[in-house]
Amino acid sequence: MRQLTVTIPDEFYDSFIEFFKHIPDVSIKEKEKNEVPLWQQEIVLERLKNSKPEDYIDAGIALKNLKVKYGV
Repeated sequence: MRQLTVTIPDEFYDSFIEFFKHIPDVSIKEKEKNEVPLWQQEIVLERLKNSKPEDYIDAGIALKNLKVKYGV
């Protein structure tokens, strides 16, 4: 038996899965890359809701501060 990894557009996903479900001895394993857990999404949304514009810092400045602080 062989193993195959396939990347398909979202609009073809359901049709693709339905087609392969009917083939004997085929197993379908779905894996989401970089999936963010729901609890973490909720924390981020809560933080965004409670933040003020003066709480934000430019990414370039933040990286520069990290390099100075940690020598990275």
